[in-house]
Amino acid sequence: MRCGNPPGPAEENLVQTLRQTALDLEEYVSKNMVQKRIALSASCLKDKLANVRGAVIMAYPMGLPEYDLVRISLDSDDLKSTFVGNEILDPEQTSLWCAGKEFQRDNHQKVSDRLGKNEKTKVICKLTREGSGAPGREPIVKEEERKAMMAHYFKRQEDLKKLAEADDDDYLNSQWADTREMKRNLQGLGSGIKAPGLRFP
Repeated sequence: MRCGNPPGPAEENLVQTLRQTALDLEEYVSKNMVQKRIALSASCLKDKLANVRGAVIMAYPMGLPEYDLVRISLDSDDLKSTFVGNEILDPEQTSLWCAGKEFQRDNHQKVSDRLGKNEKTKVICKLTREGSGAPGREPIVKEEERKAMMAHYFKRQEDLKKLAEADDDDYLNSQWADTREMKRNLQGLGSGIKAPGLRFP
């Protein structure tokens, strides 16, 4: 019976099994699946939930009490009493928003009716409670692009600082800007190439 404590150190493999199955389910429903272009399926989601149920039964073979949040979450469809109750939307009181406009329920309009049936179109839709107004807009620039832009502008700013610190006449002291360097080389005074036919004692 669960008393608020996780399985003990003797059941470390059960703890790892619980963590692994929970992480597997969490990864399956995460936003990263959208970027990988992997669609959710009800059958696969049921399999993942069955894995979590099996791991809980293995960890607590005597069962969980009826008031335990894990048991309520796994066995009941009514999750309003759990910690995620505020995030669950009632299908009858939910509205779909797409491109800053709300889909009306009485029209029974499909997304394809409004946007067309082009398969290459990417659409971001959001669900909100009815009457709560439009949801927040997605950022125009993605996080990776923003980081790349910040790195580029930081590097450019550092280059401009270096150029501002450099003296304008600094290049005049360099060897390639010396007007007498060729004469010195021909006379053998410099370390450059000697002219053919010239001999020095």
